[in-house]
Amino acid sequence: MVENAVLLVATGFGLGWLPWAPGTFGSLIGLPLAWWLLGFSPGRRVAIMVALLVVAIPLCHWASLWLGGGDVPQVVADEYLAFPIVMIGLAAGRRWWVMGLSFLLYRLFDITKLPPIGHVEAIGGGLGIALDDVVAALYALLVLTMVIALRRRYRVA
Repeated sequence: MVENAVLLVATGFGLGWLPWAPGTFGSLIGLPLAWWLLGFSPGRRVAIMVALLVVAIPLCHWASLWLGGGDVPQVVADEYLAFPIVMIGLAAGRRWWVMGLSFLLYRLFDITKLPPIGHVEAIGGGLGIALDDVVAALYALLVLTMVIALRRRYRVA
């Protein structure tokens, strides 16, 4: 019973079983999660994100083991629990273009695995599974912050 509950959450309530792009579809769960987190103060957002990531590590670890080991595509909890990091400090986060761009950047960095993302994933276990998505989210946050700063500097509507 516990195994079924862990697998249900780890596979994004079934999205991880999709035959193509399960990580991208699983990441979609992160959109309402990020929107919800934006309603809290930045300090509380960080605390909730840390708690979610602490849960993600064993969740992804056990689900991965039960599904054959490694960063199996069915396990997407790491994607949707790390995605809100992209929006964590952004006051502009509830704008449609910011939310959309954050999602696209996050997926780009998670899929391409620019260094050190691939190296972090090689740590293995639930820590490696979750941490590579955290680094991808941090890359996306950095780029998104620069885009917002440039947009403000040049006063683009």
